[in-house]
Amino acid sequence: MKRRHFIYGGAAAIAAGAGAWYVMGSRSVGAGAVTTDAIGDQVQTLPRGQYPVFAREADVQTLYRYAVEHGDELRYVPCFCGCYRFGHTSNRDCYVKSENRDGTLTFTSHAAT
Repeated sequence: MKRRHFIYGGAAAIAAGAGAWYVMGSRSVGAGAVTTDAIGDQVQTLPRGQYPVFAREADVQTLYRYAVEHGDELRYVPCFCGCYRFGHTSNRDCYVKSENRDGTLTFTSHAAT
């Protein structure tokens, strides 16, 4: 009987550890909360090198990475989706809402939707 309790206890401990690892691993270190801005887009502030939750798909993340790495170029590319009505001045604004003084970036889901 004691052996069975030991095995069940060990299995429960492994399951609990795996669950905690999964939950903690799915959170980004320093990740900001996802909120909604005035025009209904999701926004998230993150340290450089991290990408927002709405850019989890590989193709979408590639586009967000490009927008960060080539932001100076995208500032000259107009956006044709009509977002100029919301204050967007270039295609980059559809990806990055702002660059903050502390080095973080605030991303917008405008390009992901």
